[in-house]
Amino acid sequence: MKKVAIQGYSGCFHEEAARRFYAGIGEDALQIVECDTFDGLYTAMASHKADSAVMAIENTVSGGLLPNFDLLRKNPQRIKGEVFLRIEQNLMALPGQKLEDIKEVRTHYMAINQTREFFKDWPGIRLVESEDTAKSAAQVAGEKLEGVGAVASKLAAQLYGLEILAPGIETYKQNFTRFLIMDPDLAVQEKDIDKASLCFTLPHTPGSLAHILTILSFYEMNLTRIQSLPIPGKEWQYFFYADIKFASYGRYQQALAAVRPLIDEFQILGEYKSAL
Repeated sequence: MKKVAIQGYSGCFHEEAARRFYAGIGEDALQIVECDTFDGLYTAMASHKADSAVMAIENTVSGGLLPNFDLLRKNPQRIKGEVFLRIEQNLMALPGQKLEDIKEVRTHYMAINQTREFFKDWPGIRLVESEDTAKSAAQVAGEKLEGVGAVASKLAAQLYGLEILAPGIETYKQNFTRFLIMDPDLAVQEKDIDKASLCFTLPHTPGSLAHILTILSFYEMNLTRIQSLPIPGKEWQYFFYADIKFASYGRYQQALAAVRPLIDEFQILGEYKSAL
């Protein structure tokens, strides 16, 4: 049995991502461990309540989850994989309800932001922010709330016996979330590694970042993301989080050897196989 920690409640998009990544072991061999917070993912792993964790890191519409970059840097668990999941938001309610019956819809604030255009055509529906999409679906089902809907995943509708009144109501259809996999038991073969997540700091001098990026380009490293976050206690200095893809693990190692003398602090947050 693989125990996988997720942030949120059963039926949420984190669970969908977990089931997609671990599809090879079979649904019966997967146990979902619900956590209230992202920090709780690491607590669950440290206490052996979970073997691995799935954590969202960025979304194509709302951008990066900045506190999660800090968690990656502060915790010892390394990234072993990733999942890109298309986020489809669905309006659901108790079986037999019609869209015209719905007066209130509960869901997470990000789901509200992603579906506002749809609800402009339904001014009689009040949108109520909740802590989790799947939890909203569970409440509607558990409390048998007539006239109340939830916006959540198809998995949530299946788990809680709700009927989807309007599928795919998100404004932007190209809405994807990238999830990271932390699994100390997962062995990634060197020949399969084609992506790495790094964290580093630089001297506070002109051109220091440009110099690093030039070297990475010379060694044919494809920079797929870079994110800066302030270093507490050091005014206007930053941690840089970078994701790079490469065709040759050897060239990647050469690139790291070339940039290390120019970097103050350096961490490899994970080396893994890209999902794209």
